[in-house]
Amino acid sequence: MELNRRNAAKGAGAIAIAAALVSVAEGLVLSTYPDVGGVPTYCYGETKGAEWGKTYTKEQCDEKLSARLVEFNTGVNSCVVVELPDTRRAALVSLAYNIGVDAFCRSTVVRKLNAGDVQGGCDAMLMWNKVKGVVWRGLTNRRIKERGLCLEGSKP
Repeated sequence: MELNRRNAAKGAGAIAIAAALVSVAEGLVLSTYPDVGGVPTYCYGETKGAEWGKTYTKEQCDEKLSARLVEFNTGVNSCVVVELPDTRRAALVSLAYNIGVDAFCRSTVVRKLNAGDVQGGCDAMLMWNKVKGVVWRGLTNRRIKERGLCLEGSKP
């Protein structure tokens, strides 16, 4: 419990890093559109509460992203029990934002990190580059960036 409180307090720096990563990876679209999997999406890859035909301002999208990244940081805290530097936390928040907290918490990424295998956990992020079984270059590129952040500061 104490570790989760400390992680939440430290999350602010990680959330700022994750916001930069997510906003570039997702791009900004001010109206609802179908993502590559056909899911209604808006702003910076947001799916929660998506409504066809609705439009948003950049300010609304920025606020939504900030709020949702706080939620996803809490999701990361719910299943990662080891200490996380801000860069690793940012990479994990970005991954969770993209795949969902449930999938994130069941992932090899979390299992390996919680077991103390930083290299293995960060490497496992690379497996999350498919939509409906098809590899997407954009997801591969995003996972490479997330993995790099995840490994930042790790001993070789």
